[in-house]
Amino acid sequence: MFVQQTIVAIGRILPAVIAPAIIVDLQLDPAWVGAYFGLTAFWALLFQMGCGSFIVRYGALRISQAALVMLAVGTAVTVEGSLLMFALSAILGGGGAAVSTPASSHLLGRYSPPQYAPLVFSIKQTAVPAGLLLAGFLGPLLTSWTDWRGAMLIVAGVCFASAFALEPLREKFDNDRIVTHAFHLSDLKGTLTSVLAVRDLRSLSYACFAFNAVQTVVTTYFVIYLTTLGYTLAAAGFVFSMAVAIAIPGRIVWGWIGSVRVAPLRVMAGLAFGMAASVAFIGLYEASWPVLWVGLGAGALSATALSWHGLLLSEAARLAPEGQRGAVTGGVLSFGQLGAMLMPLIYSGLLSLTGSYGLGFIVCAVPPLLVAFDLLRIGRGKRGETETLPARPPPH
Repeated sequence: MFVQQTIVAIGRILPAVIAPAIIVDLQLDPAWVGAYFGLTAFWALLFQMGCGSFIVRYGALRISQAALVMLAVGTAVTVEGSLLMFALSAILGGGGAAVSTPASSHLLGRYSPPQYAPLVFSIKQTAVPAGLLLAGFLGPLLTSWTDWRGAMLIVAGVCFASAFALEPLREKFDNDRIVTHAFHLSDLKGTLTSVLAVRDLRSLSYACFAFNAVQTVVTTYFVIYLTTLGYTLAAAGFVFSMAVAIAIPGRIVWGWIGSVRVAPLRVMAGLAFGMAASVAFIGLYEASWPVLWVGLGAGALSATALSWHGLLLSEAARLAPEGQRGAVTGGVLSFGQLGAMLMPLIYSGLLSLTGSYGLGFIVCAVPPLLVAFDLLRIGRGKRGETETLPARPPPH
């Protein structure tokens, strides 16, 4: 699941990393990037709301393979260069990337020791910053060797190969699938209402909205932002990769603290305060600032806005009834996709109106700040005092 998530992260973020080259070649407005990722998040929202039944019927590993294939096709079609193909890329890539996390959560929820679930989930989720780090290095490198189209096709090939490589594991890890389980449109509504019915899951959903909103804007616009301050694409990609690298140990450290030291909700509250401060700070960047200050701001943001996933996912899986971890995780993450859909659109709108990249980052500090106070309010010292969802009747 770590390998699968790493490759998904590379494919998901690659268009943002090499966006300056795409924008120049196709003569696009930089605000297009926000629209692209907003569309991606919209379709990711729909896929995550409905993926629970498919995970139950076909198995989490099969859905992981489907995610990689969808991402491969979505990455490859961009080479045609038209806005229509980029829209198709957003649909397929967004859907593929969206279902990979609920699928892996379903598997890890079956095998993780409950006490160490935050740590186990955090280790798996280090795949995301690992993928972002690799994309930050490989994206500009592959683009310089070939062009942005060549970079897209190479990553698409890796996604295809990875899907086939998972096939030998399917018999073992999909042995809990229920082949008679049916999908109904009402499942979409049920996924959302199930997480809104429980206080802690509701707060996790709000947190996911705010955290994913900040993360998406940063990963979408940070490299472009630095190029407007005078950095080359390679230098901006390097700074991005070095900052993202901090999230790899960061996720593990926060997962360990949330497992044995502090209640996960309180850890997430601290991260929310940190990401609000750091995203506002990078909004103040100026061309005259030394690289050290730019790197420190990006590093602080990486340690917070890119490091919360394991804690949140393990809490969602813990609160879910047996057999429904994928569906509940998808429900919580669907709120994250709402944030990923709306905030880039708000950011691109502000950019079009004001021409300022920094203002959008400062505005992004508001949602996590509000969430931080909410998480502090409901945070408990003991893990066992939180509510859980009632178990649903077995599927027919």
